[in-house]
Amino acid sequence: MSGKADFKNRLRGILNPVVSLAAALGVTPLGITLAGIAISIVGAVYVGMGDLFTGAILLLVSGLCDTIDGSLARRQGKESKFGAFIDSTGDRVSDFACYVGLIFHFMRGTPVNTVLILFTFVALAGSFLTSYARARAEGLGIACSVGLLERPERIALLLAGLLFGRLALMAAIVVLAVLSVFTFLQRVMHVRKITSERSA
Repeated sequence: MSGKADFKNRLRGILNPVVSLAAALGVTPLGITLAGIAISIVGAVYVGMGDLFTGAILLLVSGLCDTIDGSLARRQGKESKFGAFIDSTGDRVSDFACYVGLIFHFMRGTPVNTVLILFTFVALAGSFLTSYARARAEGLGIACSVGLLERPERIALLLAGLLFGRLALMAAIVVLAVLSVFTFLQRVMHVRKITSERSA
């Protein structure tokens, strides 16, 4: 976990000039969040059309927006529960759009690879279940940021697949499907362990 935190801090440091520029221009954190969502949807359209490289670049920019908005909110003193809600909801919209784009991309192939489409559906379900498990656990007062494959790792895997060609993308989808479900199960077991300890 400390390694992930270190990486996030380094990334925020690299993006500090962009945050400073956005603050100087009067850009709001909500504006950055909404822009990131819109860019991710456009990126998903490109993926669906078969332009994987352009789609990957747009999805990368969207991911950077997801980092910048939080830093900008802290810089401007505009952190709020509504902002956090929109940010998390926007992540789900972006994830959904991306996987739908992938499904359309695979459906355009000849012949249609139904197995790969199935794995994409499983990856989509695993992504949403992992996020839901954390949100529901935290609603019960249980910290639940555990697990092998959190959202940054899922995005990194997906971007690698999009950038390095069809075989890499196929491998990334299979890994995402398996590890997303595994991470969901890790969180279920984590919550079970914590609730059992509290009951005892």
